[in-house]
Amino acid sequence: MQNTTTVTQGQQRTALWASTFAFTVCFAVWTIFSIIGIQIKKDLGLNDTEFGLLVATPILTGSMIRLFLGIWTEQYGGRIVFTLVMLAGAAATWMLTAANTYIGFLFAALAVGIAGGSFAVGIAYVSKWFPAEKQGTALGIFGAGNIGSAVTKLLAPMVMVAYGWHAVAQVWSVGLAITAVLFYFITKDDPGLATRRKAGVKPVSFKQQMAPLKNIQVWRFGLYYFFVFGAFVALALWLPRYLTGAYGLDIKTAGVIAACYSIPASLFRVVGGWLSDKIGARRVMYWTLSVSVVCTFLLSYPSTSYIVSGIKGPIEFTLAVGVVPFMVIVFVLGFFMSLGKAAVYKHIPVYYPNNVGAVGGLVGMIGGLGGFILPITFGVLNDLIGVWTSCFMLLFVLVSTALVWMHFAIRRMDVAQHPQSFRDTDLPEIMAARDVH
Repeated sequence: MQNTTTVTQGQQRTALWASTFAFTVCFAVWTIFSIIGIQIKKDLGLNDTEFGLLVATPILTGSMIRLFLGIWTEQYGGRIVFTLVMLAGAAATWMLTAANTYIGFLFAALAVGIAGGSFAVGIAYVSKWFPAEKQGTALGIFGAGNIGSAVTKLLAPMVMVAYGWHAVAQVWSVGLAITAVLFYFITKDDPGLATRRKAGVKPVSFKQQMAPLKNIQVWRFGLYYFFVFGAFVALALWLPRYLTGAYGLDIKTAGVIAACYSIPASLFRVVGGWLSDKIGARRVMYWTLSVSVVCTFLLSYPSTSYIVSGIKGPIEFTLAVGVVPFMVIVFVLGFFMSLGKAAVYKHIPVYYPNNVGAVGGLVGMIGGLGGFILPITFGVLNDLIGVWTSCFMLLFVLVSTALVWMHFAIRRMDVAQHPQSFRDTDLPEIMAARDVH
């Protein structure tokens, strides 16, 4: 339905910045186990596998519910759905303090994961306030709320050391509840919902919202996001372990490096959105995937010693990526992942303007599952292959597949739209032969 509601710049700014702040708080809650889980591990005597599952469980829930939350946002409006998600996440985080067994903590973590579903709600809500030519920038700003994970890593340890992990859960819970109330009273219903209510039109049915999901293009977008977001989350979780194991760094140094990777990789998403508006999301995705192929290839090379039979005897040398080059390459990889995250979501309101909730929810779900699946797979590869760089080998295969699929899909679309341009050639002998026949 055509939007007949007048939107002011003030309303746009309010919707964008309120949503971005709310998503930042939600992301901080979503990753709370990365800090309090360390103390819970000590209290319960958990092994590394049990600890990893506990930390990853909220990521699983937050990913799986994104599809449904996106559809409900299209049906009932982002203002109410976002508020309810935050209130539910706040209640779950507060009740976390009542758990005292491992199974109890796992169930609590499942509930806390609700906060992670806020991404699909915010994408659908924010996109309604902006025209197509500005949606990339707006969604890039909103997506920078990923920095909430860094907020938890920086502030939660201080609270936990001073007052215990229960205080962290309670403070984060109260903060999320206050944010929910403020968000509800500060924001307004999106213009599409307001127009629909004035006209007395019923919301689009669940079946209609799900219809675009049969398109292979949607799943291709999901693969892109599995890499640019899922692998970003996975590396943010995995880097401390990788740096301590592969380079022998202490945990404090490794943690600082991981935080330095997470913060800019979140903020540069804004740049990705702006670039997608200016030069096109397709070109940004080509940059992202191409540079990522190069980076993951370089990072995949394991430290290798060689012995060459020289004239005067054996010559020994080693090829390896040192810690400083590793950091540079990883930061470059994170930067382009950040651009790609924004570019993926620039595509969705353009191709599926009436199904942003469903399509954005599915793509977000697939990306979030990457953050759950990949760290576990990294550990399995370490056990099976016994090479630290095996995680980057997997990422190289993943991003190469995405790049090849994207290139041939785009070429197929170009052929369908401009068949003559692909039949022409600049080889005169071929053109002459065609003229003769």
